[in-house]
Amino acid sequence: MTKPIPPGPEALYLSRQNENATQRQHMIAWLAHLEAQGYSLRTIEGYRERVLPFVTWCEERGLLYAPQVSLPVLEGWQRYLRSYRKADGNTLAVGGQLNRLSAVRNFWRWLLKRHIILYNPAEQLELPKEEKRLPAQVFSEQETRQVLGSLDTEKPLGLRNRAILEILWSTGIRRMEAGNLMLCDVDFTRGVVNVRQGKGKKDRVVPVGHVALAWVQRYLKDVRPRLAQRFDSGHLFITYHGKGLKPGTLTQLAGEAIRKKARIDKPGACHIFRHSMATQMLDNGADTRHIQAILGHEKLETTQIYTKVAIAPLQRVHEKTHPAEKRRRKKAPDSPEQNGATGSPDSLKS
Repeated sequence: MTKPIPPGPEALYLSRQNENATQRQHMIAWLAHLEAQGYSLRTIEGYRERVLPFVTWCEERGLLYAPQVSLPVLEGWQRYLRSYRKADGNTLAVGGQLNRLSAVRNFWRWLLKRHIILYNPAEQLELPKEEKRLPAQVFSEQETRQVLGSLDTEKPLGLRNRAILEILWSTGIRRMEAGNLMLCDVDFTRGVVNVRQGKGKKDRVVPVGHVALAWVQRYLKDVRPRLAQRFDSGHLFITYHGKGLKPGTLTQLAGEAIRKKARIDKPGACHIFRHSMATQMLDNGADTRHIQAILGHEKLETTQIYTKVAIAPLQRVHEKTHPAEKRRRKKAPDSPEQNGATGSPDSLKS
């Protein structure tokens, strides 16, 4: 481990000027700095929710000032997170622990840069190894169509919701990105959707299929004018009051379509259409880098997770090469169908 460079006179002076400010006050200043740097309100709120419990935990132990926090203190916080129980009685997942610890580390890097602390003990904290998790649930093509077909498109909101879910499945855009779509963001001539300021405040252009566009056109013709009679926010998908749909509303309508209308017992809502689109396209031979561009992933490794869920190529290899499957294709004599057996496995023993 490299020896830290001792602070110069200017750093010592700035450190002394901040001695009277508490860690909580520094946290507020850090969040204001993030806002000035152009971070989204959602990101800033996420940092606040992750760092504030740490600051409160320190205060309960008499550690009001940043220089009082040492590596053993941070390790104590890490042990606390490992044993913490949520409202449902379950412990925090490794990813949840990692998010909280990483947020504290980012906060402490800012403290060091501002010379509020003279060294950063958070850099020596050993973070838990990140879990490599697969998407929790995906739909088959049949299940996806079952969900879409369960909506009553004779009703205005049913038609609107069908158009929303068709867009989610066709483009794979996120819930937030769908809610932020404006009327001008759908290009029917080119067959694309312009995602503006998506995750990470990045724009991208996403292809959208003819079927989804047809449902959107029907919604724009038959439903949206009625919803926008009194007020029109300019969003593509709007409420009865003409305003854009909130994330919670999108989650609710997607969840109801999946579990109440289609009666598919799978968790998830809007994001499951994103997972399903990527998996189904990979099953049909799409290139991983093309899926990466559509989903807006910064790293290819993020997209490659879907290759572990898209197992259609493996299923085809299994069917062609597994001895039992080869026998089945050749209609072997010991096949239950060939022997006319229709009973249980135990009945075949006699």
